[in-house]
Amino acid sequence: MNATPPQGDDDSTVMPTRIPEEPVIAASGAKPANQNSLPIGSKLGEFEIVGLIGAGGFGIVYLAYDHSLHRQVALKEYMPAALAGRDDGVTVVVRSERNAETFQAGLRSFINEAQLLAQFDHPSLVKVYRFWESNGTAYMVMPFYQGVTLKETLALMSDPPDEAWLKGLLAQLLEALGVIHADHCLHRDIAPDNILILPDGRPLLLDFGAARRVIGNMTQALTVILKPGYAPVEQYADDPAMRQGPWTDIYALAAVTYFAITGHPPAPSVGRMMSDSLIPLSTTAAGRYSVQFLQAIDLALAVKPENRPQNVMELRALLGLTAVRQHQHPPAPPHEPSGATARAAADGSTISRQRVGPYIAVFVMLLAAVGTGIFLLRDKPAETQPAGTGAMTSSVATAPDVIGARQFDPMRALDEVFEGRERNHAVTVSTEKAQTRIGKDFLRFRIRSARAGYVYLLMVGTNRSDFFLLFPNAVDKNNNIKAGEQFDLPRPEWKMVAEGPPGTDHFVVIVSDRPRDFSAAGLAAVDPFAEFPLDQAARLYSDYTGSTPLFAGKAICAVSMRNCSESYGAAMFSIEEIRGT
Repeated sequence: MNATPPQGDDDSTVMPTRIPEEPVIAASGAKPANQNSLPIGSKLGEFEIVGLIGAGGFGIVYLAYDHSLHRQVALKEYMPAALAGRDDGVTVVVRSERNAETFQAGLRSFINEAQLLAQFDHPSLVKVYRFWESNGTAYMVMPFYQGVTLKETLALMSDPPDEAWLKGLLAQLLEALGVIHADHCLHRDIAPDNILILPDGRPLLLDFGAARRVIGNMTQALTVILKPGYAPVEQYADDPAMRQGPWTDIYALAAVTYFAITGHPPAPSVGRMMSDSLIPLSTTAAGRYSVQFLQAIDLALAVKPENRPQNVMELRALLGLTAVRQHQHPPAPPHEPSGATARAAADGSTISRQRVGPYIAVFVMLLAAVGTGIFLLRDKPAETQPAGTGAMTSSVATAPDVIGARQFDPMRALDEVFEGRERNHAVTVSTEKAQTRIGKDFLRFRIRSARAGYVYLLMVGTNRSDFFLLFPNAVDKNNNIKAGEQFDLPRPEWKMVAEGPPGTDHFVVIVSDRPRDFSAAGLAAVDPFAEFPLDQAARLYSDYTGSTPLFAGKAICAVSMRNCSESYGAAMFSIEEIRGT
């Protein structure tokens, strides 16, 4: 994705933002995922590399854990494999002096890309948390997004999407383009494979590939970089009179819409300049979409720039799109109820509360009202759980001060569980929503493990004092995970919804070689889950002298087993709870 100003930007004037103390990498000794990537376990400041997301010709994207804010992130490193390598396993160096200028041009563009993205704040634009230069290269840290590209989404559809679906997509993408255009920036690489559809249906513009574009201009033909069918004619022209502007991105977005409707991109724009054989959508798709919608897309696909809508507002008006409130939260999927009304209607019965801590909610078919805080109920036939029974109150006591004892803190306990993992046992977690609205949004996450094992899920709630083992639990004991397969939690019988108070829930997923026993850590049942009561946990923690983290549990092995593996992989992640709007 390219995000340079539409006229005469000079990359050489861009000054990188540096963090006060440049991070130093401390490699763990684990083998790298490929010959150019940093080893799993390497640390760049507070960021620890825990996996490899992808590697291309000009960069490597790692899955990393932010030890400062306790969350998974994507960490992107500028690494043009054809131009550079690692001198000491860490520092990036140019392979040949003749490549130095090209390498530096790409590095400046990588930094420019990060600076631009860091300025923007929109749900359909990639967010950059921070970036810096170090080790002869540059890095940027972004949220860890997981979804399916628009190209893949369309391929899975049995029929072309309807007008309402396309308008919903275009409304959000046009709003995002309006944000970058207002800052005199262009995308210039919009295509179906550069739009990610997130699990909540929100589109995300990808590939601000500034480094790739600059290097491409210096080392290979421009037509190799452009995507035929999506690039307007002004992107091919070496003519100052044919300027690029918002109309450039408008053409590409219209071409994406054309692809969604017809299954193929429009003919390349350079060929259309000579002889335009493109049949308008208002002819080929007549009757399936409104005349206004098709004519607007046809106009945005005009070969000559001056014949297209000149800005986002013009195209929105032509499409008949109403104004979209900035940063509005995408609507909940139609099959998922949300809010209090939906909770009561989930199965036609009345819903009750059981207080187990003020953070998550589990839907149930029966009523047992007790106080405020989290919904923590389970699906059971009516005759097995009489109304008004089974209420549990969790401990919210403050850890006692014990002179000379190790101070107990649930967040530190989670960190110790994570630190005690086997580094070569990669476990990754992706959340459906990193930010959830209290009383409205479900908490969902997906787990993958490099090898088979047994899954355990620990959580510290938003007040940092409620400490739970959420899974396995009384209603769902099947915690076997297969190597490489997706493992979705929560399962239908114990759905979770954010219930506040506002703050961040912190989680650790353990994938153990053997089943684990947590009784030595004082685990107590709070049907259907279990918790570590804070006062008891503090005493046990202060007295514990074992070699493995107390709250990671102990491996359960048969007496006849010669070798009992205590090994486990782990991943940390967090989900923020905010007040619903």
